[in-house]
Amino acid sequence: MKTIKLTIVSIIILFQMNSFGQEINVGADLVNRYVWRGLDIANSPSLQPAISVSEYGFEVGFWGAYTLTNDVSVSNEIDGWLAYTVNPALGEFTFSVVDYYFPNAGIKLGNFKNGEGAHTLEGAVSYSGPFSALVAYNFYNDPGKNIYLEIGYPLQFDDISVDLFIGATPGSNTNPDYYGADNFSVINTGIKVSKEIKITENYALPVFSSLIVNPRLSIAHLVFGISL
Repeated sequence: MKTIKLTIVSIIILFQMNSFGQEINVGADLVNRYVWRGLDIANSPSLQPAISVSEYGFEVGFWGAYTLTNDVSVSNEIDGWLAYTVNPALGEFTFSVVDYYFPNAGIKLGNFKNGEGAHTLEGAVSYSGPFSALVAYNFYNDPGKNIYLEIGYPLQFDDISVDLFIGATPGSNTNPDYYGADNFSVINTGIKVSKEIKITENYALPVFSSLIVNPRLSIAHLVFGISL
């Protein structure tokens, strides 16, 4: 609980530093499907707003996913994060803690009890350079302590960005439903293509499309999205 309180205090302090000129980002993605780490989360189009504040390598932010249906049983999501990024000569490393919260789960926002609370906490380390890599570990409120591993490779063709990726999990016997695996499994492979479509002389609309295959579940997803 002390860790959670420290994170909340850190977020409040960083937001109060607005007068010192840190960078504030606000935006949203609109996608035909919310697919996360090879899993179709809501089986619905999704609006995904985000806001973040960054300064001196630190960043705090919130990201959400809201289905565009009237089915209240479908999961909506709000994630908060606190991250710190360093940029040595060999690439960029980011250390982060992410709080996953699902409003439709019927658990009160203030319930942080381990095992049955509203929040699952993940610690992650990511790298961005000639290639990308991610290691993510659920350290709170996941009895299976699930782990996710991903590696990617970026390509650039004129104004088109292409990202190749493959993600896997060691699996969990205690909580196999989290990633749909009870042993080591590749769950997220594919390609993401991004570009900007020029609308006016001063504005271009970012769009992207991803072909995602989950070998563990033998299923594929084709996702299209726009960023606002």
